[in-house]
Amino acid sequence: MYQDRLRDHEGESRLEARRQVGAMLDIKPSTLRGWIEREEIDSGARPGVTSVDAAEIKALQRENAELRRANEILKTASAFFAQAELDRRLK
Repeated sequence: MYQDRLRDHEGESRLEARRQVGAMLDIKPSTLRGWIEREEIDSGARPGVTSVDAAEIKALQRENAELRRANEILKTASAFFAQAELDRRLK
């Protein structure tokens, strides 16, 4: 609707187009602006991180945190078993 409004009402500002479409749909212009900006980023019309990339980054960050926790557990276990081996040899 927004893109159609911009195309059909030449000379109308983007802000006014958002206000008009927002009024028709009973949506605040600021909410509509966020949706429009997200769509423009996802389509490549505006620079920024796409939704797909943002989701992938978030998943990789979760995986990285999980791997760090697992690594710490393995380090602790390794130290425990190394100490147990030393204690066994000393007896």
